[in-house]
Amino acid sequence: MKRNGSRSCVTRKSRFGSRERDWLKEDRHRGCLYVYRSGEPQQTVTVPSSSTSSSSSNTSQSDLRLVLCTTDSTVAELCAQSDIEGLYLQMHGDFVRRLDNSERPLQIFYDYLSAIGYEEPACIQKEAANSDFSCMIRFYSERPSNADQLEWILLKGIFSVRKGKTQLHKWAERQVILCGTCLIVASVKESFSGKMHILPLVGGKVEKVKRRLHCLMFSSAGPQAQAYFVNFDSLVDYQRWYRQASKVVSQTASVVDLSCYSLEEVPEYLFYSQDITHLNLRHNFIQIAGLFSQLKSLNLSHNHLGQFPQSLCEILSLTELNLSCNGIDQIPVQIGNLQSLQTLYLEGNHLNSLPEELSQLSQLICFSLSFNDFTEIPAILERLTNMERLFMAGNHLETLHLGSLHPMNHLKHIDFRLNGLREVVSEGLEAVKNITSIDMRDNCLSELDLSSVCCLEQLYCQRNGLKALSLSGFALRALYASCNRLETVNVYPVPNLLTHIDLSRNLLECLPHWISDTRKLEVLDASHNILVELTTRLLSSLSLRKLHVGYNQLSTLPYLVDHIPLEVLDLQHNKLVELPENLFYKALNLRYLNVSANLLETIPPCSQSDESLSTLQELYLTNNNLTAQCATLLAGHQNLRVLHIAYNQLLSFPASKLTKLELLEELNLSGNKLKTIPSTVANCKKLRTFLAHSNHVSVFPDVLSLPEIKLVDLSCNELTEIALPESLPPTLQELDLSGNTNLILEHKTLNLFSHIPTLKLDQKPTSLTGDSIGSSTLWNHGYSEMSGQRNKLCLSVLAMDNFGDNVEATYAIFDGDRNEEVPRLLQCTMGDVLLDETQHSALDSIYMTNTFLSSHRKLGMAGQKLGASAVLCYIHHDPADPGTYFSLSVANVGTCQALLCRGGQPLPLSVVFSLEQSPEETRRMKANKAIITEDNKVSGVTCCTRQLGCSYLFPWVIPKPWVKTVPLCAQDEFLILGNRALFEWISYQEAVSTVQAMQDPRAAAKKLCTLAQSYGCQDNVGTVVVSLHIGEDSCTCELPLPTVAGCTGTAPAIYPNSVLLADPATPSSSSGIASEFNSEMSASEVGSEAGSTASDEHLALGLTSRPERRCSLHPAAFICGIGSMGNNLELFQRQPSCATFSSNQSDNGLDSDDETPLDGVISNGSKLEVEVDIHCCAFRLRGSKEETSVEESTSEEQKQAAHKKLEESVTVKISDLKKSPSTSSLFGKKLSNGSVVPLEESHNAIEVALEAPKKKSGYFAAPAQQDPEDNLVVPSNLEQEVQDQLRLSNPNSIDDLEDVLFTAMLQQLLS
Repeated sequence: MKRNGSRSCVTRKSRFGSRERDWLKEDRHRGCLYVYRSGEPQQTVTVPSSSTSSSSSNTSQSDLRLVLCTTDSTVAELCAQSDIEGLYLQMHGDFVRRLDNSERPLQIFYDYLSAIGYEEPACIQKEAANSDFSCMIRFYSERPSNADQLEWILLKGIFSVRKGKTQLHKWAERQVILCGTCLIVASVKESFSGKMHILPLVGGKVEKVKRRLHCLMFSSAGPQAQAYFVNFDSLVDYQRWYRQASKVVSQTASVVDLSCYSLEEVPEYLFYSQDITHLNLRHNFIQIAGLFSQLKSLNLSHNHLGQFPQSLCEILSLTELNLSCNGIDQIPVQIGNLQSLQTLYLEGNHLNSLPEELSQLSQLICFSLSFNDFTEIPAILERLTNMERLFMAGNHLETLHLGSLHPMNHLKHIDFRLNGLREVVSEGLEAVKNITSIDMRDNCLSELDLSSVCCLEQLYCQRNGLKALSLSGFALRALYASCNRLETVNVYPVPNLLTHIDLSRNLLECLPHWISDTRKLEVLDASHNILVELTTRLLSSLSLRKLHVGYNQLSTLPYLVDHIPLEVLDLQHNKLVELPENLFYKALNLRYLNVSANLLETIPPCSQSDESLSTLQELYLTNNNLTAQCATLLAGHQNLRVLHIAYNQLLSFPASKLTKLELLEELNLSGNKLKTIPSTVANCKKLRTFLAHSNHVSVFPDVLSLPEIKLVDLSCNELTEIALPESLPPTLQELDLSGNTNLILEHKTLNLFSHIPTLKLDQKPTSLTGDSIGSSTLWNHGYSEMSGQRNKLCLSVLAMDNFGDNVEATYAIFDGDRNEEVPRLLQCTMGDVLLDETQHSALDSIYMTNTFLSSHRKLGMAGQKLGASAVLCYIHHDPADPGTYFSLSVANVGTCQALLCRGGQPLPLSVVFSLEQSPEETRRMKANKAIITEDNKVSGVTCCTRQLGCSYLFPWVIPKPWVKTVPLCAQDEFLILGNRALFEWISYQEAVSTVQAMQDPRAAAKKLCTLAQSYGCQDNVGTVVVSLHIGEDSCTCELPLPTVAGCTGTAPAIYPNSVLLADPATPSSSSGIASEFNSEMSASEVGSEAGSTASDEHLALGLTSRPERRCSLHPAAFICGIGSMGNNLELFQRQPSCATFSSNQSDNGLDSDDETPLDGVISNGSKLEVEVDIHCCAFRLRGSKEETSVEESTSEEQKQAAHKKLEESVTVKISDLKKSPSTSSLFGKKLSNGSVVPLEESHNAIEVALEAPKKKSGYFAAPAQQDPEDNLVVPSNLEQEVQDQLRLSNPNSIDDLEDVLFTAMLQQLLS
């Protein structure tokens, strides 16, 4: 088929015509390819004209070709039809390779979409037509060039050159080339037919010639040094050549690094550099034909070779060769020629055997065969008698015979991780004397006996399920055996050289007796066991420096007899009632003490006299029963820098004692019963973090005058006013005052606060009828985010109490680990994507999966190198059966989790996609030949096997989520969402118990994060707590939508007070939780490309986009809460305006100064804080002509009650609602960051995120104005009455007009 049309720029949305769509629908194996030219920009494309072919036009001038083809179409066929020389494939904006003529591009594209998670052929065909995927997979008609990359490979030009340092030679124009390690000068201008002058630069000099403009002198090293003067035409060339040559001459060896340049062949000029000894060609597409004869080190990993290049066996000087990840399945016999080879890496291939000739590599020391297909140790390895290090991780070994390692006399280190080992056989009593280090992590061993390995120094055997472990202690120095099922560990003889033991997360009831007998033990980790006591000998050890015994069953500690050198002591999560009385003056070196989550009522004194010798710097006392008496004992620890005493029973903190803690940098007093903060806190001049949330503080402490203060959290208190200094310290980064319901801030205070990067305040809600309506909801949420020891917060939260069709909700948390760009983009887009996907599919597994895949696509170029974990929870009805109760759908990737409390017990709803916790994902990694490094990360980058973003790690890391749906019931109390850091330090049961004890979900979220930090978390930690109020008698009906003229309704019924409905997709401000959005993320940080990939297609939401939903109690479509209604009664409402998200340069082309600012939004150039109360949406009612009376079964008392209820519900005038900041943007879409954005089709959410306001301005610098596009819609049945009242009242403003209409409406309702 052919596409007719003119060559012109079009949007992504209109690239297809009706005939193209019809042609595609006929067969799911058909599709289209966007073929770009080299250097084509992403923002604007063109579609060429054509006549009658299945491809686009062959006009060579077009920037983009739309090629229609099938999955059977080859590259040769497409090139012939489109008159192009070839096709190039670029993956994830990175590497570019030329496709073979036999390859099928559309099939490659479809296979890619299927691999990342798309399943249905129709969906795959549809997504392939979306040009947003060009950031992940893109086809070019010619090789794209990059000047910056070419600079690293080759610099050349015609410049004035003079040879030698004397004036004997004249200046002449010559071709000059800088390639590899040499400067090449042609003897004839613009010709290479003559002699080529080669100047080695390694160890030489490159100097600027001051007496001549833009001139450099290149000289070689050694007594026969030569020199060339090169005069450049421009400053740009001069600086570029100087920068590149300086890197070459500074090298100590002849090293050339050409990795990651998508090279298909080695640059020919590189062969002039005969002195090259180290060449790195990793991540290219080079097919080796011949290389340098003097090479010592060659890296050809990730080059898609397919087979071992035999030409490499002719480079006899090689000592190091890396051919990892090349799909090699066989080693040639010529490998025996490389007699000098000492290091050989063949990991990530398809090898299952080795040739006999490999035994001739007598000098081989390090041999890596990891992540291949070996089922046993190759017998040929026994002849490699000089080998010291053998890596065979990620193969398929099930049994390891230690006897096979005995002939390798020099073998010291072996790595058998991730093999699925089930048995280690020790044949006979013959000792294996040579091996010193064994790594057997992540296998399936239940028993391990290595007592015959008498020289063993280090053993790694984590995550095996071991029940018994026996070792030789002659040379043992380090033992790592965490995450097993060990009840005892046998080591003989006593390991007197042992310095480090990790036995955490096992089933030990007591520590092995030999541990107390060791003489050099420095670090012992026995946390997460079931220990009931510690011996006096262990605590009295003269070598022990760090002791971790948290999460056990300890009730007492032995009395210390002598002074001990202990520096770190972790005793959290035990049953300790008291600590040894002499702990602090016997452990004078103690720097860190954590006794959180115990039963302590006091702490021991720091000394026996008034003089204290305490060196304690970090003290964690959170979650105990400590009183103010404890605070007086802290004064002796004058070196304290971190003090956490949160969630205790403190009624006060002595002011005189706080004065002595002058070195404090972090103070956490949250969760106590404090009414005031001592004024002496102003003496802590080094204080940076002050946390005192969830108390009863009414007077703001004097902490904003501290010179180094960065974070102040006084949320959930009883503050009424704030006394501030004249200026705030420049170091202040975050101030949280949310949850102080009586706090009133003056204009001056708000202007002063407007320059704080992160400011959290409550927007005062508007009450409709007292508290009766606002307090009755089906769910409400609270959230908390804390940066910990990080300099930036890499978490984002999405929370919408009212989503979709009002009686729905969605919550999400995004963890970017070390990047903040991807979480912010996901926060702004995922809500819209979910809303769009629910309109296209009614199956939860499909629309939840597609939400993640589409969000992954919308990340664009920001998601190529960066990624984030995510969990999304969606509370909804079953679209196929609206009469049912609510269901909860959960989708997640990475390490973010969701936890439901059902009947007081935790119910996990998500799967952790990490290598350490998901055996299925580990098997998938091995099948795809991923390289898992020793720190258990994919390619050394991330521990997550599924993420949004990080597309360059495909096919190992994919965005396909885990999806689970559960029906909600009356036993479901609340929902907890958290990132990896939260559940790493807080168990499911403790999280549930913590939230159960709290009434406010915001306070519960604050407590969870505070506990995690007090338990030792130093990373970003975030959580969302959703309180559920779904009882068996709760009505879950959807509020009827307004009907258009002529529509008929049904009989009315009573609607329970527990249901509050609001505007579709409008986030709630439940619990008064303030939102935040970091707008400091500039477009330059993420790249403007992120916004360019966002889809411009937005669903135009209509009022009847979904069928009206009813609960099982009220299956009919009734009007709830109303007695008798008038004929075809309709309530008026204001039309949504077109005000957009304020930004410096918004998507409509206007500057921020030209746009109308939003009421209730604080724009301070960094983060936005807002809260919106949307309860006025409860006025949306629907009537009909048939609703003229109440059903006969309705009693007179019920009529009067309903009549009175309606009368109370409309006491607030619409003019007041309009003036309230919480309702001024009622019909817009409120993002989780508090910004209100209308649902416009042209709105691009990612661009909004990137273009967040940056202008510094005061809180009242730009007062809001009424949008002139706002219109007043008068129902047809009220037009006559409104006109009559208008003539009588003669209104002068739109407010008066609304009052007239309101009065008319109310009279008709009550009649």
